[in-house]
Formats: sequence, structure tokens, C-alpha cells
Amino acid sequence: MPSRVFKSSGDMVADRRFDYGRDLQLRGDLAAAADLFTQATEQAPGFVSAWFALGDVSERRGDRDGAIGAFRRAKAADSCDFHGAGLRLMRLNGDPLAAMPPGYVTALYDQYAPKFEASLVGDLGYRGPDLLFKAVLATCVAQGRPASFHCAIDLGCGTGLAARAFAALTDEIIGIDLSPGMIQQARATGLYHELEVADAAAGLTHRPDVSVDLILAADMMIYLHDLAPLIGEAGRVLKPGGVFAFTAETHDGAGVILGAGLRYAQSEAHFRELLSDAGLVVEHVDHGSIRNEREMPVPSLVMVASRP
Repeated sequence: MPSRVFKSSGDMVADRRFDYGRDLQLRGDLAAAADLFTQATEQAPGFVSAWFALGDVSERRGDRDGAIGAFRRAKAADSCDFHGAGLRLMRLNGDPLAAMPPGYVTALYDQYAPKFEASLVGDLGYRGPDLLFKAVLATCVAQGRPASFHCAIDLGCGTGLAARAFAALTDEIIGIDLSPGMIQQARATGLYHELEVADAAAGLTHRPDVSVDLILAADMMIYLHDLAPLIGEAGRVLKPGGVFAFTAETHDGAGVILGAGLRYAQSEAHFRELLSDAGLVVEHVDHGSIRNEREMPVPSLVMVASRP
């Protein structure tokens, strides 16, 4: 993933101390880094990036209380929570799961967009669109239907990896993504009939009932803890026989958790319940991994459901 968002304090001295602290942090000298981040916050008490970095270093040093205090200050200093301090507090405090701040996700991927494919595919071995393609083909074969779709929606379209995988099977693809930077990259592919900057569920709400043949969601559910609105909208807009195919991180327990990578993971049973509530029938499930993290495969699901 990309480096963290940096927001200047507006104070040259505080910013310089932050920079020195980051250098020390990257070298592994966490104690010295914490001291410099503390100095930066004393110089500029509203310096959100320094508070967040202090929280991160404190957590790594085993100072849970210090980390909680710093993350609270970071969150209070930035109403949009671009750094995601609230997510760190959820894990440290065991607070109830809540929606990721849209500003955090947007800033993360706007920053990530220019190097998204090189990093995700090249460095992390991302294979979500390819696995989705194979699962949809297998579903079509099992149903005895042609693998062709008139109108598809690509939720969390990113730079267009899923559109590339499915271009030969679709007449037109609509891309929806929360990040303007990602939409700009997707537009450059020339693969999309339409592109929209929006939250995934919100992007579906203005689509007509029973108007879409295929909905794809490749590795975007990791940023949503409550998937009921999204899956409900998918069930509404799909035509009879329409297909909803997605990848997601999963775990062996029940319900939803916030994983160590600050992404949501959902159990298979939870997905099955949500899909059933939306009037969708599960057609295909694969357990595997859509990418690696720290050179280890991330437990994942590939699921295909249809509207009867």
C-alpha cells in the first residue's frame, strides 16, 4: 500500500522535526522517532500527521495507552480522518466496527493511483479480476448459458483491471469508484461506457430496477463493514438471471472483523446471509487468495450469485 498521507502543520520547524522523525522511524529507531514526533506536536499542537505517526510508533513500542492518546489527538485534529486514526482506535480499543471515513479511502487511493497496478499486481501478486473471470465463466457453463452480458457495472473500478478481464464478455461497462484519481486512470483505458465518482452503494441507488446484467466488485468490499446496503442495491438493479460476482477477504470466525491490515474481512456464512436477504442465490464459491501481504497469501473468497 502507499505511504501515508502527509498534511503539513504550516510550521517549518514542526515539519522538519516530523521529517527527521520519519527518517529515524524507517531506520528502526522508534524511541528517537517518538521523541521527534512529540517535539513536532509541541511545536504545532494541531499537527495531525505528527500525532498519527506518534500513535503508530507508540503502538509498535508496546505503549498502548500512548498510542490511543495520540490517535485520539490525530482524529480530533482532522474531521475527515484522512490518516485513518479512527481505524487504529477501533483495533486498539475494541470499539464497535464503523464505516471507514470516505476521506481516508479517497486520499489513500488518489495517492496510490499512479502506481496502483505496478504495486498491486507486480509487488503483491494481485489476481482478483482473473479469479473473478474464471468464476463467472464456470457459473455460466454450469447454468448452460452463454458467457456474455450487455450491461455491466464495475464497483470500485480502480484503474480498470476488472474491465480489462471482462471486456470481451460485455457490451458496455460502467465504472464507479470513490477516488477521482482512480477514475482518471480508468478513463485512460477507453474501456468504460460511463464513469462515476461515488461510493459503491450510492452509485447504484440511481440505477433503474432490473437494468444490469453483471455487477463486479473486485477487492473493494474490504473497505465496507456493513455490506447490506450495497448487496441490497445489487439485488435490486440486477435483471432476472443477472450475475453478481465479487472477491473479498475472509476469516474463519463469524460476521465481520477488522484485520491487522486495517481492512474488513467477512465470513462466508455472513455473505450467504446477506445475499439471501437481497434475493440472490449463491452459484459459485472459491476459497483462496486474491493477493499477498508480507509475502503471505491473504485468505479470500470469490463468490458468484445470481438473481432468479
